[in-house]
Amino acid sequence: MTLTGRRPAPAPPTALTDVMATPHVARLLAGTLLGRLPNGMAPAALVLLVTRSGGSVAFGGILSALYILASALSQPVKGRLLDRHGQTTVSGPAALINAASLLTLAFVSARTQPALATALVALAGTCTPPLEAGLRALWSSVLPDPGQRRVALAADTGSQGLLFVAGPMLAAFLASQYGTGAALAATAATGLTGSLIVLTSAPSRHWRAPARHPASRSTLANPALLRLLLALTGIGVATGAVTVWAVAMAEQHATDMLTGLIPGAYAAGSLLGGLLYGRRPWPGNTTAHLLAGTAAFTVAWLPLLTLPGPGPAVALVLLPGLFLPVVITSAFLTADRLAPAGNLTETCAWMILALGVGTASGTALGGALATHPLPGAALPLAGAAAALTVLSTTRRHRAPTTTR
Repeated sequence: MTLTGRRPAPAPPTALTDVMATPHVARLLAGTLLGRLPNGMAPAALVLLVTRSGGSVAFGGILSALYILASALSQPVKGRLLDRHGQTTVSGPAALINAASLLTLAFVSARTQPALATALVALAGTCTPPLEAGLRALWSSVLPDPGQRRVALAADTGSQGLLFVAGPMLAAFLASQYGTGAALAATAATGLTGSLIVLTSAPSRHWRAPARHPASRSTLANPALLRLLLALTGIGVATGAVTVWAVAMAEQHATDMLTGLIPGAYAAGSLLGGLLYGRRPWPGNTTAHLLAGTAAFTVAWLPLLTLPGPGPAVALVLLPGLFLPVVITSAFLTADRLAPAGNLTETCAWMILALGVGTASGTALGGALATHPLPGAALPLAGAAAALTVLSTTRRHRAPTTTR
């Protein structure tokens, strides 16, 4: 009871089913996931486009990497534009250009027109609509309660890994059944459809970033945010390294299925972890969750140092996957509080870029260590440990935030 004799208003329900039933939540989450599925489909479709036309795997890999890199590096610029001009104005044209570029690629011979193919891939990657950063900025307006935002973010984060397992599989299936042109057309249509679902929703159409204070520092000028970006880079290294480790395991044990099973198990663990983390309130504040989640994520990689066989390897990567959504969700909730006024989308975009850079670095380092079993298995642990070190030594820079 309060001094006025009235009971305080109960906190909004935070069960996943209740949060998903909140107006716009299911639509935004489903639309964003559908719109981001091409992030997993396009790289695989591009490799197949080149190799099926008689080109080299190396050139296919270059185009695939270019698409991923262009998409990642352009994130902060697109995030800033969203903060300045709104989501429909920026993401709408971006989605159209991305889809048109991918569709045009279906009619281009990558072997005889490599320059044109390269230009179209760069344009498509640069214009991938920033749906993920946009969604992270929308949650605060759709779900004002911090507890509900945590549930939605956990569900969002937990389901992301499946995109990068389902995407390549879908692209490969379409290419084998209907040709690479159909795979690229489906990729374009999927991205455009998901974007339209999000951008035609009322929260996206009406969203505007708060006015930026003239004295506000940029994201990179904020020491606490910069350290958070460094930590996420380490998390990305672990995620990128496990994909290459799966390939090395498949070669070592002559079991091709491990190439998909190990990343699939990691993604399944992430999905389960997101559902469990969002299922109920957990004690402590966001800072405590971030530190505890990163510590558990780090420890969960230790069993890989025993160089397990194929079966145990698939089971063991479930463990770090379970804690990945805790880390990512807590990191974005921390960014919610630390982001300069009017710069939330740009801040989220920098975080996505940090994860992408870390993933690319982990993939590259994992490739260099692929012939050395123990260093290759230790690389995910090293990335996670680096993230934990950054967060553990900078706690004083982050005031705690309460979660419900």
